[in-house]
Amino acid sequence: AKVTRLLWERYRALGGRAGTGLIFLPCELIDGNGRQLEACVREMARRWTLGDGFMAYLERENVFCSTLVDRIVTGYPREEASALCVELGYEDALIDTGEPFGLWVIEGPESVAEQFPLDKAGCPVVFTRDVTPYRTRKVRMLNGAHTSMVLGAYLAGHEIVGDCMADDTMRAYMSQALFNEIMPTLDLPKDDLEAFASAIFERFSNPFNRHLLLSIALNSQSKFRARVLPTIKEYVKRTGRLPKILTFSMAAFIAFYCGKKKEDGSFVGVRAAGNEYPIADDQFVLDFFAGMTGKPAAEIARAVLTNVDFWGSDLTAELPGFEASVAASLDAIFTKGAARAIEEVVAKA
Repeated sequence: AKVTRLLWERYRALGGRAGTGLIFLPCELIDGNGRQLEACVREMARRWTLGDGFMAYLERENVFCSTLVDRIVTGYPREEASALCVELGYEDALIDTGEPFGLWVIEGPESVAEQFPLDKAGCPVVFTRDVTPYRTRKVRMLNGAHTSMVLGAYLAGHEIVGDCMADDTMRAYMSQALFNEIMPTLDLPKDDLEAFASAIFERFSNPFNRHLLLSIALNSQSKFRARVLPTIKEYVKRTGRLPKILTFSMAAFIAFYCGKKKEDGSFVGVRAAGNEYPIADDQFVLDFFAGMTGKPAAEIARAVLTNVDFWGSDLTAELPGFEASVAASLDAIFTKGAARAIEEVVAKA
């Protein structure tokens, strides 16, 4: 609504003349953020009956670019903040921690690069007519590696991503997922994929980037659906087999979420030695898993995989053998512990 009002006032003040529009670069972490913003503006203009002239101005003079941001940012550096503020000479409550790697992909006409030439200034910006390949690579590889690894890793006793990279078993787990299961489903040059995968290992191993596994675990149900499940389906489509590591990661997701509701209404899981951890997701997800506590692994796996609200389809019907494999891995996590179950699946992959 604010963007629509801004453009409406600009349109009235400048008469809708050529060259008076704006370039919009939304950075929300949603697919097609530029197209979605434009659709919102058009809908507001329709509701407010701003007229055909304004609608034509939106189309003719303004550019809504879809963008992709790729940079791991871990938040306020509590342990270092005091020293940094002394160095700065003032108190800064908005300090943030980010990795050296950075990429901003901007989709739009050539005129955008001409008017906003960040690439010529040495910034890590790519201008393209189609952001989709970059988004798919990032979501399936970087985000997919995160989501497929962190839940099992946390249950196995790890706290941050760097811990996982220092553990031979977890490093092998992620390597097999990335190189053997995720990359073969992507239609991009092999050299580019391998370079991106190598960069992921370097980024995840950054000792200064204390990326908490529990932070990455927030809202894992929707993340798994967007980041991991499409790769599982594509791998099955191309090979006729289930990807062992990614299939196991579904079991790890389920095990992580099999928690209990406390008297204060919060939802927690329990890992080794009785340590509780918070589980944060949409209420319908938490309510579902609250009803799974104490049930056999096979029953839980079937209930989760047939939940169309979670996945958009019945995965037991769509992916032959998936239910049995997930149930077996879930039982292994319950009976042997996550660490041992991960060791076994890595050895078999």
